[in-house]
Amino acid sequence: MAKKTQLRKAQEKQGALPTKAEILAFIAREADAAAQGGKPAPGKIGKREIARAFDIRSDDRIALKRLLREMEAEGALEKRNKHIGKPAELPAVVLCDIVSRDRDGDLIATPVEWEAAAQGPAPRIAIHMPRKPKRGDPTPGVGDRALVRNEIDPTAGPKDPAYRGRVIKLIARNRVQTIGVYRALPDGSGRLIPVDKKARGKELTIPAGAQGEARDGDLVAVEVSSEGRFGLPQARVRERLGAIDNERAITTIALQTHGIPHVFRPETLKEAESARAATMTGREDWRKLPLVTIDPADAKDHDDAVYAEPDDDPDNAGGFVLTVAIADVAAYVRPGTSLDREALERGNSVYFPDRVVPMLPERISNDLCSLRPHEDRPALAARMIIARDGRKLRHTFHRIMMRSAAKLAYPQAQAAIDGVTDDVTAPLLEPVLRPLWEAWRALNIAREQRSPLDLNLPERKLLLKPDGRIDRVLIPPRLDAHRLIEEYMILANVAAAETLEAQGSRLVYRAHDEPSIEKMHALGEFLSTIGVKLAKGQVLRPQQFNAILERVRDSEHENAVNEVVLRSQAQAEYSSENYGHFGLNLRRYAHFTSPIRRYADLIVHRALIRALNLGPDGLPNMEADEIAEIAARISAAERRAMAAERETNDRLIASFLSTQIGATFPGRISGVTRAGLFIKLSDTGADGFVPAATIGNDYYRYVENLHALVGNRTGETFRLGDQVEAKLVEAAPLAGALRFEIASSGRVRSAGSSRPGAAKSRKPRDKKPPSQKGRSRAHKKRSAR
Repeated sequence: MAKKTQLRKAQEKQGALPTKAEILAFIAREADAAAQGGKPAPGKIGKREIARAFDIRSDDRIALKRLLREMEAEGALEKRNKHIGKPAELPAVVLCDIVSRDRDGDLIATPVEWEAAAQGPAPRIAIHMPRKPKRGDPTPGVGDRALVRNEIDPTAGPKDPAYRGRVIKLIARNRVQTIGVYRALPDGSGRLIPVDKKARGKELTIPAGAQGEARDGDLVAVEVSSEGRFGLPQARVRERLGAIDNERAITTIALQTHGIPHVFRPETLKEAESARAATMTGREDWRKLPLVTIDPADAKDHDDAVYAEPDDDPDNAGGFVLTVAIADVAAYVRPGTSLDREALERGNSVYFPDRVVPMLPERISNDLCSLRPHEDRPALAARMIIARDGRKLRHTFHRIMMRSAAKLAYPQAQAAIDGVTDDVTAPLLEPVLRPLWEAWRALNIAREQRSPLDLNLPERKLLLKPDGRIDRVLIPPRLDAHRLIEEYMILANVAAAETLEAQGSRLVYRAHDEPSIEKMHALGEFLSTIGVKLAKGQVLRPQQFNAILERVRDSEHENAVNEVVLRSQAQAEYSSENYGHFGLNLRRYAHFTSPIRRYADLIVHRALIRALNLGPDGLPNMEADEIAEIAARISAAERRAMAAERETNDRLIASFLSTQIGATFPGRISGVTRAGLFIKLSDTGADGFVPAATIGNDYYRYVENLHALVGNRTGETFRLGDQVEAKLVEAAPLAGALRFEIASSGRVRSAGSSRPGAAKSRKPRDKKPPSQKGRSRAHKKRSAR
């Protein structure tokens, strides 16, 4: 009663409806109570519970419904079926794009790191500007990218942004631009056909004289100059990017669309070229230790080397001494230099099928810091003592000079262990490779006990022809050699985080939060439809997910469960705060092993150098805000790279399949929405869409807890993970978009059952009842547009 009385008093102060902040506070309290075994259960908060808590009656419930819809549209709430939950809160410092102004003229920002498909609409942040700004304070405007310190706004009204914040630092001033293909018209003007699949059908007019040097068919970047009430928006060509049939056009689209820096500044290149090889000063001489690199066969740089030997300590019988040596990038990339500033701006290297956009110039990444065989190279090394069961007993870090004994490819090292050696691996088999494998088997014992999340999600690789088109798509085999390097790197990353924490040093963690209560509730609802129970109230561990995945292994539900479990996970990020790595089931974790291609690792190297007094080029004095800023920037750069890589693959595959319109392919349903089905083809991994209106002669409704579209009359069900035959009906290579039709039947379930039955062959169906026809045609018209 006391809680309800407090809520009612707050409501009387604010008016008939609670504020957004009061609703969020109520949901948070109920979620906390549920987590401690109270009521209601997680995810069971709906409009009814909120109305009851705030004593909202009669007509005010309609206003409450509108308010909840607004909060959902703003990203302040997530809705699952009829239940409402609070989404994951934004971190204290977040990288944002300033997108608009509100009616009062205040700036509105949204986070750059936001996957709308998975997380819903991006939350809005109202930017607070001081009345009397200090000299040197940033002055942001619409179109800018900025680091924002933010918090939930407890005074936010029903239509206000849920967060408020202030700009710490401006990152870039980005004028809005669109990438597309220029089409010349006879009167001297032109049209722009956007390449973004979300902008398909939204052409722009290029007035005569505004086309610059663009010619018909060129790929161009334009700036929207005006948007009137009538006619198409007008734009001006900012940059001609080249001919659309150029072999690198698709990669160019990704670079321009996402604003990825890909041309080094002259001063950066000058610094790189003037760098001289590191000397032995301040280093231990480990050049006789036969460290080896094991990488993909086409790798250009080699930044990690490994070695293992049995531990001769009688107190650690059966144990091993492991060495992981990592290229000493900090020796060449000093804080505050042009190399450093541009590395932070890039954040990481970006990998496309036809090229790599490196974080550092080739003089650094492919030469001075690449651990080439039989050449002296500076490195930062972790020496780790493990027991026979793979437990790490202790470790130390050393700044060394090393000389790699060999450069090996994964298949080459695996073949040697399997009994097929060559001139390089034969002399290394007994003294180097076998001890590496024996130590890895010990590490596997510890891994199995730790039980990290074990999803079965194979990755595809695109092999290109000289003209930049796809030759073939393959799934590289997952070898023990891959797993070996992965475990050695994980162990070294853990050692780095432990050392820096013990030294009280600031660092950038690689963090992965546990799934939210709302996502776990949705997962539980889905699993219940296939007879799998998700225990509630337990402390969440990856073992729970692994037990579920093992239960459905080799069953008809395996693909669907892997997809839903993946979607239930939070997204890993870089953070100045440690909240553990849920997926790896580790309490502390930091990236240390790839400073050539990740700025986070360079920060960790510098922190180790400073904390352990390994040289003068360690991490400079940095405040907590500065580390948080770096973490936010490199997290955003990582998401940017992932999106660019994914979209490039989509465009290449769409181009590859564009000559096969009308062909039918095996695939599976990888996503289900009210609008239709997402299909992933088995052979190429291509993703495409099937509009709901094109599926058979029934009206298909979306059943959220089933992750399925279900026919109203027939009960025919198309469910996440189901195997289907898909007919390709449209391909838009520049947008990376494919449209399919379903060429096979769905499952047929019995009346009143929530579980789909066995799949049936497709039979001719009756036409839809009149009430469904109009809706179907409307869907088809929208689909055609």
